[in-house]
Amino acid sequence: MAALVVRDITADDFGAWKPLWEGYNAFYGRSGETALPEVITQSTWARFFDADEPVHALVAERDGEPLGLAHYLFHRSTTSIDNHCYLQDLFTVEAARGLGVGRALIEAVYERARQAGSPRVYWQTHETNATAMQLYDKVACRSGFVVYRKLL
Repeated sequence: MAALVVRDITADDFGAWKPLWEGYNAFYGRSGETALPEVITQSTWARFFDADEPVHALVAERDGEPLGLAHYLFHRSTTSIDNHCYLQDLFTVEAARGLGVGRALIEAVYERARQAGSPRVYWQTHETNATAMQLYDKVACRSGFVVYRKLL
């Protein structure tokens, strides 16, 4: 079996990235009538290549086949001088789950955060995402914080 490669996304990757992005969104119920508007997808894609944006993307592939993605961003914090790293989106195609793709993507985000001088990488997942949490419990610590939000 060929080695898994995790790399920064390039402008040529749109055709491979978009089905991963759509799979990620479908996993969280954003498909069909509830799908994100195309303008959000296009804006998200453009942000990856805008030097003024703190948003970044990685893709995992084997033999050129896209297997997963990770989107992360850096932001200021009131508890640190250095920016924190938020792993916003993580997705692995169903056929590749349990094969180390998610772990490799997380480790790659950790490395990007180290290189940027960030003291922390954090993320959130839905409480029903038990399969992913089995991995997350091995590669990070639960913070104990509960997320609140209000849509405006």
